[in-house]
Amino acid sequence: MRPERIGQEIQKLISGHVFWDKQSRDLYSVDASSYLVKPLIVVFPKNETDVITILKYATKNRISVTPRGAGTGLVGSALGNGIILDLRHFDKIRVGPNYVEAGSGVFKGNLDKALEENGRFFGPNPSIGPYCTVGGMVATNASGSHSLKYGGAIDNLLGVRIITSDGKITQLPSNSQFAKSVFKVIRSDIKERFPRVSKNSCGYRLDTVKEKSDLQKIIAGSEGTLGIIISAKLKTFPKPKKIMLIVLAYKTIRQSVADCAKIVNLKPSALEIIDHNIIKHIKTKFTKSANCLLFVEFDSNIVKSKERLQKIITNAKIIKTLTRKDEVKKWWGFRNSALSYSIRSITAKESMPTVIEDAIVPVRKLVSLVDIIERIAKKYKIRYVLYGHAGNGNLHIRPILKRKNKKLIKKIASEFFSQVIRIGGCITGEHGDGLARSEFVKMQYEKSVYSTFDKIKNHFDPQHILNPGKIISKKSTMIENLKI
Repeated sequence: MRPERIGQEIQKLISGHVFWDKQSRDLYSVDASSYLVKPLIVVFPKNETDVITILKYATKNRISVTPRGAGTGLVGSALGNGIILDLRHFDKIRVGPNYVEAGSGVFKGNLDKALEENGRFFGPNPSIGPYCTVGGMVATNASGSHSLKYGGAIDNLLGVRIITSDGKITQLPSNSQFAKSVFKVIRSDIKERFPRVSKNSCGYRLDTVKEKSDLQKIIAGSEGTLGIIISAKLKTFPKPKKIMLIVLAYKTIRQSVADCAKIVNLKPSALEIIDHNIIKHIKTKFTKSANCLLFVEFDSNIVKSKERLQKIITNAKIIKTLTRKDEVKKWWGFRNSALSYSIRSITAKESMPTVIEDAIVPVRKLVSLVDIIERIAKKYKIRYVLYGHAGNGNLHIRPILKRKNKKLIKKIASEFFSQVIRIGGCITGEHGDGLARSEFVKMQYEKSVYSTFDKIKNHFDPQHILNPGKIISKKSTMIENLKI
């Protein structure tokens, strides 16, 4: 069917707006990832009735539906060649005593403001900050620098309201019918078949669904493949009274990650890493030997924690000890700019596709993860940028390629992923599978787990119209539609 015909037919059925002009389709053919996929139409539903109508139309006409928040994802999760569903109108916020109910289109910046007025905050804090949406954070199981203490989206998701592909509104975890169906296919020992890492956005997180009250967690990290997220009930925390941020400088990445396993035992609220590629863009004087920085934050037992930190670190120099809110915010701004700084580190003739940038391992194996990328970089004669959530064992490693060679990208990815899995790691800690990694989900999990994922998908979305090709993938998507 032609975009014009689909758009006109849907516009007659809903109160929201539908666009199928070239400019709108081009705009929604990209997101923050390295991919480009042109949709048929873009729809802005105004209410749940609109979403139900669109899903019924899509099911009847076998057209894919891909939900989209702010488009800040890095793996192409919000791209599709059918209907793009922009959920910006679902933007209501209701703050409770220790939770908040927020629409999927609520920007995190607005959520933060609403919570701050009540002396509370939401734990997950992606570096994109105020520009991502609640729906997107839940859909990718987003986390961020402070997930070390406060957890990711899945750990803070108390409930979720979704609409499934048949147009039915489902509230989880309260829907007992869904609970019975889901528990029929989840094996009791499935938790043992998942990587033992501190966070994981690969596949469906069935390892966290232990009883009926956990059922909402199946939606965290599902990337819009099981249902359209309408709203979420999220756990909140009281804002800490005092914070201390300590910045450590190291000569090498290897030295810094070797210290991380010891630092984590001090229970910091955050433990982050940036390499020399990021440091050179920070407008502050550093010593020549400062090739890697660790950001260590404490928001409880501050004085004792600093004393203990000084006793255990080796080969490190404390270059900053910050307690003033404005200074702490300024330095976290440097860390949160790591992605944009990394882009500045490449030339016009180089590319830095976001395909292997989210590996996670147990913290004690961080040195092994660094060794893996060093071997690959040496083998293929490439540079790389490294930063991320060292306290979680989650490093964002971004290879810099001189040649626009898609086959080389896939070769590097296959080698990297297989070695990460071999040491007990996971191919994605927080960004999800999307177009970049869905074909590797089978590599991450054994057949029995993957077949369970397939059953879950069929139960929630039997027609496979919801964001097809993500998580459950029958073809290679890593290098197809890659913008290089």
